[in-house]
Amino acid sequence: MKPINKVAVVAKRDSPEADQTAREVAEWLERRDVTVAVDSDAEHGPPGVLTGNGDFDLVVILGGDGTLLSVARNLTRPVSILGVNLGHLGFLTEVGRHELYPTLVEVLAGRYSVEPRTLMELDLHRADGSVEHFNLLNDAVIAKSALSRIIELTLSVEGELVTTYRSDGLIISTPTGSTAYNLSAGGPIVIPTLPVAVLTPICPHTFSLRPIVVPDSSTVEVTLDTQLEKVFLTIDGQEGTTLAYRDTVRLRRSDLEVPLVKISGRSFYDSLRHKLHWGS
Repeated sequence: MKPINKVAVVAKRDSPEADQTAREVAEWLERRDVTVAVDSDAEHGPPGVLTGNGDFDLVVILGGDGTLLSVARNLTRPVSILGVNLGHLGFLTEVGRHELYPTLVEVLAGRYSVEPRTLMELDLHRADGSVEHFNLLNDAVIAKSALSRIIELTLSVEGELVTTYRSDGLIISTPTGSTAYNLSAGGPIVIPTLPVAVLTPICPHTFSLRPIVVPDSSTVEVTLDTQLEKVFLTIDGQEGTTLAYRDTVRLRRSDLEVPLVKISGRSFYDSLRHKLHWGS
C-alpha cells in the first residue's frame, strides 16, 4: 500500500471527546514523522482541511457514521478513509476507540486494505430550468411532510418508464446505504461492493409496488407529479431542499469512489451479526 506521510484528522463537531482524541492522534502521528492537519467536521459542509490543496494520504474520522458521510460527500479525489466510532452503532466506521492506536500502527506499516464504496451524483432539475447538484454515499430520500397527503412520483430508468408511485415517498439507496433508511423501510440488505442501486417506496398505496434493484450504471429519474404538497429531498439524512411540482431528480453513479480502510478482519456478514444483531 501507499506510504502514509500526510494525514487529515477530522473530529465530529461539538464533541469534546472527538476534539480531545483528535489532539492525541495528531501528537501520536507527529512523533512518527507524519504531517498532520486537524479540523472539526461541520456535518453540513466540507471540513476546511479537505477544501484546500492538502494532498493527504489518509483521512482519520473521529465520530460516527454521520461524520464519515459528510466527509465522503465532499471528497474531490479518492483518499483512504479510516472511520473511528466514538458513538453508538457505527456501521460504516471500521474500528472503536479502543482499537484506534493498534489500527494506526498497522496502517502506517502498510498492513491494510481499502474497500471502494460507490458515490452517486444527483442533479435536481427544477421546473424553472435551474439545476442543483449533490453527492451521496448512503441515500437520497424524497418524502412528503408529516401533514401532506400521499404524493405521486414517476420513476424512469435509462429513459424507460418503470412506474408511478403513490406513496409517502421513495428511497434511492447505494449498497452502502442499504442498511440505513432503506432497511427500515423494508428494502433489501445489499453487499456494499455490488454495482447496483436500490429503489424502495415508503409506505406505497398498493402492495404490488415493491423495492427494485437496478444497475448503478443506469440513470434513474424521479419526477414529482403532485401539486400543492410539501415534499422534501434529503441527502444522506444531512442536507437537502424542498421539491416543487414537476421537479426531476436525476441520479447516476459517480466516477469517484470512496476508499474505506479495512483492517479489522471483520467481514460485512460479521457486521450484520454483531452490529445489527442479524438473525438473533
